[in-house]
Amino acid sequence: MTPLRLAVIIGSTREGRAGDRICRWFVDRATRRDELVVTVVDLADYDFPVGYPAEPTPAMRAFTAQVGRAEAFVVVTPEYNHSFPASLKQAIDYAYDEWQAKPVGFVSYGCGSIGLHAVDQLRTVFTALHTVTMRDIVGVDLLCGEPSPTATDRFERDADVLLDQLRWWGLALRDGRAARPYVS
Repeated sequence: MTPLRLAVIIGSTREGRAGDRICRWFVDRATRRDELVVTVVDLADYDFPVGYPAEPTPAMRAFTAQVGRAEAFVVVTPEYNHSFPASLKQAIDYAYDEWQAKPVGFVSYGCGSIGLHAVDQLRTVFTALHTVTMRDIVGVDLLCGEPSPTATDRFERDADVLLDQLRWWGLALRDGRAARPYVS
């Protein structure tokens, strides 16, 4: 069977962010699976315009192409002021059809809330884009400092559950898109 193409999107562009470290940990876990081909999509690598232009820029086209190639997504998102970053919303809005009928999972982080407010809002956004969001998440509390061995075991179990769900939905939706075009 052809491996599922999973794009892991780092949703924060802030200097000093934790998202790149958390993404590396998650990608290391995901790449241990032969049934996945993992690509990291770091929003900090894209020179997106400040305003929404009349015509897509090369950066917007490159991002949209990455979304189009992927068959499943994991969004690594912080929680800023009980929401997700504007940089992530901006990027999500550059694509539309490219998101449709694909699964989306979340690895979130925050101080105290583990990013749950951000995930709740992202579920609404991705539902509007006709994706299937995964029920289970990987949530990291930045107030805890260095993870204990127990927390590390929990993170690994949570990541494995999320990857299992993404693989199941990703394959089912890939088969569905191949059998009949998605209508929105």
